[in-house]
Amino acid sequence: MTADGSKTLYSNDMQESYHSLNGAVQESRHVFIDAGLKQCSEKFIHILEIGFGTGLNALLTWGEAKRKHLNVSYTAIEAFPLPIETTSVLGFDSLEPVLPSNAFSQLHAASWGNTIVLETDCFKLQKRQLDFTAGLVEGSFDLIYFDAFAPDKQPEIWEEHLLAGLYQTLKEKGILVTYCAKGEVRRRLQRCGFMVERIPGPPGKREMIRAVKPSL
Repeated sequence: MTADGSKTLYSNDMQESYHSLNGAVQESRHVFIDAGLKQCSEKFIHILEIGFGTGLNALLTWGEAKRKHLNVSYTAIEAFPLPIETTSVLGFDSLEPVLPSNAFSQLHAASWGNTIVLETDCFKLQKRQLDFTAGLVEGSFDLIYFDAFAPDKQPEIWEEHLLAGLYQTLKEKGILVTYCAKGEVRRRLQRCGFMVERIPGPPGKREMIRAVKPSL
């Protein structure tokens, strides 16, 4: 249980929780919805998530798309998908009242490798089970949710050549957001070509990073 009353999971392998213990839902809304999705001016938005994890970011994005009449195409990469019996204990099915009561379950039941239309003209999902470090990400995106485990827990995910690959997949004025605010991550993003700003972080965290791909 986290401080805002929502639950998260703890990875024994990484020795880290999937979300902030200061509030799982608060963190996801602040970092990915408020600092990311709400900064996109288009109605048709292509999103890439690095680290599908519990599916919380996808659920909140679907809910926001429904409220704001957006059409979101959501691609999520995950090397180690969580079983439905694990994610079902989080109790997120009633989190977004604008969505069907089984929306969270639908996200996890969606087959891997296929594009699934979860709501026509609102939200479609493609989950890709692959290792991000292999550098196989393809597509053209408006927004990237970089939600890997922390650099000291999973350093291989934050390598500069991988961040450079993400830069290439972003459209001009595309946005990358992450809860991380480490100086080395910021410098790597800058060397890749991003315009990087440190902005206020979610509860319990002073800062986070938002990076934008400049217009040519």
